[in-house]
Amino acid sequence: MSTVTWITARGLFGRRRFLLLLPLPLLLVGLAVLARGLAVAPADWGPPVLVGLGLAVVLPVVALIVGTGVLGAEIDDGTVVHVLTTPLPRWQIVLPKLAVAAGVTAVTVAVPLFAAGLLADSARLGLSLAVAASAGALAYSALFVAASLLTRRPVLLGLVYVLIWEGLLSNVIGGTRVLSIQHYVIALADRLAPTDLLGTTVTAPVAAVMTTLIIVGATLLAIDRLRSFSVAGETS
Repeated sequence: MSTVTWITARGLFGRRRFLLLLPLPLLLVGLAVLARGLAVAPADWGPPVLVGLGLAVVLPVVALIVGTGVLGAEIDDGTVVHVLTTPLPRWQIVLPKLAVAAGVTAVTVAVPLFAAGLLADSARLGLSLAVAASAGALAYSALFVAASLLTRRPVLLGLVYVLIWEGLLSNVIGGTRVLSIQHYVIALADRLAPTDLLGTTVTAPVAAVMTTLIIVGATLLAIDRLRSFSVAGETS
C-alpha cells in the first residue's frame, strides 16, 4: 500500500494539474487579508468569502481536480494497466489513492480556511473551518474517485454536482441540503464554533451521519467498480 501511495503522490505532484490547486486558495486568503486591511466588518465579508468562496468553491473544486486525477488520469493514459496487473486486492489500490486525494485536498483547503477564519473572527473559527473542511475533503474525494471509475467524464459529472446541485438547487430548495456535502461542512463547522457568519438548515448529527455514509458508500463503490475493470482498463 505504501508503494501505491508513493506512486500516486509522485504522479499527482508531477502533473501540471497540481498547479491548478494554487490560485483559488491564494484568492481566498488574499480577499480575507484585503477585507481585514480595509476594516470591513466581518459580517459583511465573512459569509461570501468563507462560505460562498471557501466552502462552496475552493473545497469542492480542489477535491474535484485531485480526486478525479488519482485514478482518472491513469485510466485516460492507459497506465492503469500496470496497477491492475499487480497482485493486490482492489481495496489496497483504492484506499491509498483516496488517502492521497483527501490528504492533499485537506491541506490545500484547510490552511487558507484557517487563516480566513482567524481574520474574520477567531482562531477557534479558523480551526473549526479547517477540521470541517478536512471531513468534507474526504467525502468529496471519495465521491470523485468513485466518479472517475464510473464515467469517462468524471470532471463534467463533478461539476454538475458542485454547480447545479450544491451551487443552485441546495441554496434554493432547502430540502436538497440534506444531500449536500457543502452544507454538511457548514453544519459541522458551525457546531464546533457557533457563529452568525455560517448558516445552514442541516443539523450537525445529520451532517456527521451523512458524511460518513457518503465516505463509506463511495469508497465501497469505487472498490467494486475497480474489480470490474479488465487488464485493458475497460469495464467487463
